[in-house]
Parts: sequence; C-alpha cells; structure tokens
Amino acid sequence: MDAAQRGVLMNRLAEFVEGDRVFLASLESLDNGKPYAVAYNADVPMSIACIRYYAGWADKNHGKTIPVGGDYFTYTRHEPVGVCGQIIPWNFPLLMQAWKLGPALSMGNTVVMKPAEQTPLSALHVASLVKEAGFPAGVVNLIPGFGPTAGHAISSHMGIDKVAFTGSTDVGRIIMTDAAQSNVKKVTLELGGKSPNIIFADADIDFAVQQAHHGLFFNQGQCCCAGSRVFVEGKVYDEFVAKSKELAEKRVLGDPFDLKTDQGPQVDEEQLKTIKRYVDYGKQEGAQLVTGGKEWGSKGFYFEPTIFANVKDNMKIAQEEIFGPVMSVIRFDSTKDLIETANNTIYGLAAAVVTNDLDKALHVANSIRAGTVWRVQLVKNGGNPAHRNNPD
Repeated sequence: MDAAQRGVLMNRLAEFVEGDRVFLASLESLDNGKPYAVAYNADVPMSIACIRYYAGWADKNHGKTIPVGGDYFTYTRHEPVGVCGQIIPWNFPLLMQAWKLGPALSMGNTVVMKPAEQTPLSALHVASLVKEAGFPAGVVNLIPGFGPTAGHAISSHMGIDKVAFTGSTDVGRIIMTDAAQSNVKKVTLELGGKSPNIIFADADIDFAVQQAHHGLFFNQGQCCCAGSRVFVEGKVYDEFVAKSKELAEKRVLGDPFDLKTDQGPQVDEEQLKTIKRYVDYGKQEGAQLVTGGKEWGSKGFYFEPTIFANVKDNMKIAQEEIFGPVMSVIRFDSTKDLIETANNTIYGLAAAVVTNDLDKALHVANSIRAGTVWRVQLVKNGGNPAHRNNPD
C-alpha cells in the first residue's frame, strides 16, 4: 500500500472514532472508572487528533541524498520496522492505543497489540473500526490477555521486530530482557514516574494550588507523569497546604457517569490496596496527614483525595510511585537544595516549574533530570492560562 493511501485510511479511522465518540467515552468509564466527562472531552478528542496527526505524516517521510567524493549516487531510504508489538496500560486505554497505533501505521508497519487486561473494551471497539475503515486484514491485530502470557508472547516472539511498552518500571525490565533474549528486537519504553511539581513563592498562589491539584488528582492520580512530589518554597508553604486541603475536600467523588463527578474509583482492588499501603507508610514515617487517607463510600474502589505535608525526601511516599490520589508536599528554601532533592529519584519522566521568573524557570528546567519539563504560569493578558499537560 502506498503512503498516501495509508493516510487516507488513517483519516477515515479518525472519522469513525469521532462518530462513536459517545460510545467510546462510555467504554472508557466502564473500563477504568474515569469520569465520563473527562473521557468525552479529553481522551476521545486527543485520540482523534493523534490519529489525524500521524495520517498527515504518512507521505512525508523522506530519505536524503548524500554528496560523496567520486562518481557515486548515495542516498538513504526509510523503511518500515516491520511487525510492531505494542503493550498498552489501563490508565488511558483509548489514548494510549492511538499513540501507539498512529506512528506505526503511518510509517507502514503492522501491529500486534495487547491492551491491559483491566481495560480491553475500547481497544476492541477501535479494532473493529480499523476493519470498517478498510485496513487490510492482518495490519492491526489485537490480543487481549494477561502480561505473563500474552505480553510475554509479544516481547519474546522471534517474528516481532520491535516492542513498545507503557507501564511499570518492573515490567519494563522484563520486556527488555525478553527482547534481548529473543531476536534483540528494538524496544521503546515509557515507564513510571515520581515527577516534581515545583512552586516558587513569586507564583500566583491560587493558580499554583489549582495547577498542583489537577496535576496530581486528574484521572484519580493514575498518571505516570502526575506531579506527586510537590515542592513548595518555604515562604508560601503553609498557605499552599491550607488552600490545597480546602480544594481537595471540595473534590466530588461519585458515579463516573454523573457529570458533576470529579473523581471516579481506582481501576481495581489491587490498586486500591497499593494506595492504602502507601498511606500507612506515610503515617508510620512521620508525614502529616492533612486530609483524606481512607476509602470513600460503601462500594467501589474509591479513595479520598489525600495530602501529606512535612514530607521528607527519604520517605517511601516521596520516593516510590503510588499511582493514586496522594500528594506529598515538600518544603524547600533554596534553589540549590531544591534541584538536588528533586533529582534524588530513580525516575526522570517529567517535571513542572511554577514561577513568573523566566530566568529561574529556565535554570531549574535545565537542571532537572526529566524528559519533559513544563514551565507553568498564570496568563493575565486575557489569554488562556498555561496548564500542566498529562501525556501518559
């Protein structure tokens, strides 16, 4: 199939996803408990935009001619990798499927994909839309199943040329081992995070509180780049904690299909138990539980928005990924100490800096070991405020 036709099929798939927007948003809520309003207004349109973006790249992947000495014609040509194994997580099932399918299909690859066992519904429906859009049989193959069986089959298969995995760091190590012990296939990993969200005293405090709130509690705290370590300059630390407590206690938990709901249940009982265990660690190690810290409601895997203050860098809640609605607020008094503490982590996925001082923001951004650093500030000229993105 030529490149232009690939783009046509991908744009058609995007149209079909858009046509089933309500149904797909409903499946996302049923699958992992995220509020329907979030799925409808964020996950689905971002998935559509992703597919359309890569559709546009299908016929724009060019090689180069290289001038060399002598009577030679030298050039490079980009070729598809081949069969791409893709293993996606449960926190953003639809969006992660689009992020994986988009670039692979755009460049002419075929795909063998395993959705998370907790959240297969939207992936299965999109697979049916792939067929309806006219993709040839065998281009997109979906294999629901568990990690140790279906996931292992993908990462260790000799016929798969590349594996892309988004999920936990521990499983990422297993994927790398499988790839090395099979055909030394190419590997792309996006793993865990313990992202620092850094708030300086010169920032608008109310905006900073809102930004930190959404940067952590969005999607029930189940984001790999969630700002779970909130570093706050000492001058505004107490005010930040007090206002964050007030905002967290206003957060509406409930039925994901109720449009007033801000926070649905955690994805499953195992994740709920993990969150409870880390809250216990925080209490045992001497952090101050400001609000939350327990299950909510009489049924379902709900957990209250939780904030710990007076968190020390060596505590488990400051060092280990929780993947839930638990915010750890850490005080800093100097930029030098801040950078040292923020970098004291095995992770390096993302970070955010909230300040009105551009020089300070750039200095910190350049000093933080993270793949992505957002500089966040309140825009007061009538435009939309900059906001912390959550690309999982």
